[in-house]
Amino acid sequence: MSEKKKKPDLLDQEEKEDKSKTELAKKIAEQSQKAEDAYQHLEDWLIRIMRWFSTILDKVIFNSKHSKLIALILAVLMYAVVNYDSMASVYTSTLKYSKTIEDVQVSAKYNSDTFEISGLPASCSVTVTGDATNVTNAAGTSDGAVIADLDGMTEGEHTVKLTADGYGSSVTAVVNPSTAVVTLKKKTTQQFDLSYDFINLDKMDDIYSAGTPTFEFTKVNVRASKETLSSIAFIKALIDVNGQTADFEQDAKLIAYDANGSPVTADIVPSTVHVKVPVTSPNKTVPIRVLVNGTVPDGKAIESITMDQQSVTIYGSETVLAGIDNVTVTLDATALTKDSSVIRPIVLPSGVGSSSVSQVTMAVTLGNGVTKTISGVSIHYVNNTNNYKATQPDNKTSTSVDVFGTQTNVDKVTASSINVYIDMSKAQPGRQTFNLNVEQPSDGLVKYSLKESTYEMDVLGETNDGSSEGESVNNG
Repeated sequence: MSEKKKKPDLLDQEEKEDKSKTELAKKIAEQSQKAEDAYQHLEDWLIRIMRWFSTILDKVIFNSKHSKLIALILAVLMYAVVNYDSMASVYTSTLKYSKTIEDVQVSAKYNSDTFEISGLPASCSVTVTGDATNVTNAAGTSDGAVIADLDGMTEGEHTVKLTADGYGSSVTAVVNPSTAVVTLKKKTTQQFDLSYDFINLDKMDDIYSAGTPTFEFTKVNVRASKETLSSIAFIKALIDVNGQTADFEQDAKLIAYDANGSPVTADIVPSTVHVKVPVTSPNKTVPIRVLVNGTVPDGKAIESITMDQQSVTIYGSETVLAGIDNVTVTLDATALTKDSSVIRPIVLPSGVGSSSVSQVTMAVTLGNGVTKTISGVSIHYVNNTNNYKATQPDNKTSTSVDVFGTQTNVDKVTASSINVYIDMSKAQPGRQTFNLNVEQPSDGLVKYSLKESTYEMDVLGETNDGSSEGESVNNG
């Protein structure tokens, strides 16, 4: 009974499976048909588009109205195809970055022992091109230089190429100018005497003075071209006295100079010289002199001037000190209205570096001014460089002078203490009128003024036999 029931169940299951497979096959067939229909539809649509496009092309290309436009378009297309590589290169180059480096030092490769070089620029510019990062790195390098290679070249003029070096292979470096015309001249040797200059004198204390140095040797050999050697006027040892306060020694650098004092490039053998320099402190004690400027107002005059310092010690070279007899302070009389204490700086002569005191205090007393006329003041002459003889038409040899000051000071003045003179530096033979001059007193306590300002004289030249006519004027 059970076996009979199993057989119908199996048959039903097989029928169901067959039915399912049939339905699946039908669905697949339907999908395939739909896909075929869609493809056929797309193909038909594309064919219609192509036919439409072909029709348009036929109308445009074969229409005489559009022939020029079509020719232009075809020419542009052909140019683009043929020049694609170069156009791509131009486009690519626009992406590159360039930077110009100014004042790049130029160095030369040549036999410097044998030849002297001229005409080579000291510096030039270098333009580096490449990626921005590489260009930045190349522009910032300290190894960059420009080289002029003259190895193997002989005496004469040469055009050499300037090449960039040290910028790396990642950039392109172009030198401007790219060439230079240089001249190689054979060197010869000539001997020169040594001289010297002190440098940094402003950094040496004013109370000290550097003396004459002693050299290890006094002659040096200089190697250069004949033209350069002929331009050298002297060789100087530059001795640095910065901060020196006692005798010292040093190796001084040697420099060649032309007659105008400009340095000359040459090989000096040796390039330095050992020197010994004495350092002294020359000084001299001189009196202080008061120079009174102007006149005391309100009819007053200076009765006396008393200084707290009568003398001062000055420092400088022995040569300068030998020509100095005093130093001065100035006093403005126009600012005095009563007895005063005045502080004034000491005026140091040229070449004097310093002094033991820099200012003085003056006690100035005033008094009523009076004027006194002194007659019989002799007239002298100065600067009679031609040794002329002269006569005065009226035999006048003296003049009168007004003296202004306090009564005490005026009474001290005599005719012999006043110097009235004429200057004969421009005198010529014949009758002439000269200006009279009076030398003011050095203490400034009185002032002189002339009663007359001119003086007439007959100036006589030498005779043919060498004798002179007339009398000499009084010699001041």
